[in-house]
Amino acid sequence: MKILHIDTNHNLLINQLNDLGFTNHEDYTSSKSEIEAKISNYDGIIIRSRFTIDKHFLDKATNLKFIGRVGAGLENIDCEYAEQKDITLIAAPEGNRNAVGEHSLAMLLSLFNKLNKADKEVRQGKWLREANRGVELDGKTIGLIGYGNMGKAFAKKLRGFDVNVICYDIKQNVGDKNATQVTLKELQEKADVLSLHTPQTDLTINMINSNFINDFRKPFWLINTARGKSVLTKDLVKALESGKILGAGLDVLEYEKASFENLFKPQDSSIRLMRKGKKSNLPEAFEYLIQADNVLLSPHVAGWTIESKEKLAQTIVDKIKAKFC
Repeated sequence: MKILHIDTNHNLLINQLNDLGFTNHEDYTSSKSEIEAKISNYDGIIIRSRFTIDKHFLDKATNLKFIGRVGAGLENIDCEYAEQKDITLIAAPEGNRNAVGEHSLAMLLSLFNKLNKADKEVRQGKWLREANRGVELDGKTIGLIGYGNMGKAFAKKLRGFDVNVICYDIKQNVGDKNATQVTLKELQEKADVLSLHTPQTDLTINMINSNFINDFRKPFWLINTARGKSVLTKDLVKALESGKILGAGLDVLEYEKASFENLFKPQDSSIRLMRKGKKSNLPEAFEYLIQADNVLLSPHVAGWTIESKEKLAQTIVDKIKAKFC
């Protein structure tokens, strides 16, 4: 079987597939149309997020037996059409779930203790203790929406704290010793913190909007390490301004490009203009997030660790081996 790799990954992926007898070709620079022109020569393709695999691409891939996505989500692939063509879809959420759990916890604790704000102030020679008085996690109710690999990993990390962890998921009976499954209404009634661990689907796009936010009984903190398009940014900003949302840790943004790890990148000149107090061409809601002391931002790296790079690759190898060897 011949496999085409169109994104770079940990070396073990190609090395181990070579050892298993697969023929591996690499092409990290050709355009999508150039890849389409030769994809019929391959039995498998390994991607991260370089481009979408749509019906047109799949129609060109006449011999394709599997698609391996070195990551958790498959929304960049027309999964239904691929399955109609008997193409096996392989993802690796097991590979970076621990990293996402740790990052979610790091964001939450940083927000509660105002670490990003305090750090900037100390660097500026400001020693403002009372203004940086923190909030303790103990006694809080943490609500998770989505209780798959990522949600379960975060709940496991929370076991060391005296917190109540509840989860909502469209699947039934997913709760375990680390989180009690509840209805969405109950989660909105009880949660002090909302953490998202959902894939991007028609149900989750713009899920966190004003109506959804206002259904929460109490002001709450938001953590999003899932998908940027799950949160309607302008409605998030309204909630931050009103105090309905106390703070937000965002590893993903609505403004991200289709390639999941490529964060929306405003022009450097726009950032410089904004910092000088001049008008920039950034979305207004994004400008607010950049300047807000109670917002913590990172560039879609929750699952992006040294260890997860290896584990993601190993997971793909193991699943290909189990299916095709």
